[in-house]
Amino acid sequence: QVQLVESGGGLVQAGGSLRLSCAASGRTFSTYAMGWFRQAPGKERELVAISWSGGTTYYTDSVKGRVTISRDNAKNTVYLQMNSLKPEDTAVYSCAAGPGAASMNYWGKGTLVTVSS
Repeated sequence: QVQLVESGGGLVQAGGSLRLSCAASGRTFSTYAMGWFRQAPGKERELVAISWSGGTTYYTDSVKGRVTISRDNAKNTVYLQMNSLKPEDTAVYSCAAGPGAASMNYWGKGTLVTVSS
């Protein structure tokens, strides 16, 4: 059974940092794209960052320069380092894996990030 389990969310003050982790099990994702999405209250889910198997990464404009996605294929884990957090970063962050950004087949349940002003 494939599982993606996120951790590392929590409450942080504006300007602070958090590191999210997503541990995958049930299959290897080294050849898959792995990404982080977020959904804020009352808003649609959006892609935050994605890491393709070849090393290419993508970041949505609102997080560029503040967020870094990385992966450890040996541990089947993807990370999201978030710095200089803003209240508008408050959301449930979910990791996902699949052949591409538009075809994420596997999803975690999410972890809540709350940034206070």
